[in-house]
Order: sequence, then structure tokens, then C-alpha cells
Amino acid sequence: MGIAISDELKMIAQPLEYIPAEPLEKFWEALGVIIQEKDVDQMVVGMPRNMNGTYGPAAEKVKVFVAGLREHFPDIPVRTWDERLTSSQANRLLIEADVRRDKRKEKVDKMAAAIILQSYLDAIA
Repeated sequence: MGIAISDELKMIAQPLEYIPAEPLEKFWEALGVIIQEKDVDQMVVGMPRNMNGTYGPAAEKVKVFVAGLREHFPDIPVRTWDERLTSSQANRLLIEADVRRDKRKEKVDKMAAAIILQSYLDAIA
């Protein structure tokens, strides 16, 4: 799972790291460390939507994940944000940057997380 973070002024998002989603308990531990180290005060999670704006089966999985976030980190607000086309946009940016295919998977997820977060930051500015 790609993790991104904003600067202190909440203007610029940047990719931070990739955390494997499985096993889930290790994911929660790793995310908890980041939350403490970076003093996170809000989380934004990409919500998959179909191109026509409807929600599909992937969105149901995200809703379960968001419920887990709220259970594990009850003091931190969680928002969902439209993630349509962010992975393809991230992939395109990495191809343009000449990143080798075998190195792209983790980088795509981090980059997509940064794109989602930047979109959110731009919308609230």
C-alpha cells in the first residue's frame, strides 16, 4: 500500500513509502509507527470509483479498510478521496522518469498515494 505525506503547511504531497498490505497486523504496526513519527493528524484514503462515478466491489473493500483504520487509530479523522486514474497517471510519470519495470510496482503505489493526497490538498486550499 502506498503511503504519502504532506508538508506542514498542507500544500505539497510527496510519496513516503510502500507497506505490504499483508499480513494486516504488520501493516497496522508499520502505519502506527509512521503516524507517531510524522505526527499525522488526518488520513486520506483513495476510494475507487467506476468511470461513471458509481462504486464497485473494490470500494466495498476500501470501506472495510477505512473501518479498520478508524478502529486502530480512533483519534485520527479519515477521509476518502476519488482515486480514479491515479495508478495510470503514476505509472506514466514513472515511465517518463525512466524507472525500470521491476522497480515500478512499489513506486507506483507511493506515487498514486501522493497524487490522491495532492488532489485532496488542492481541493481544500
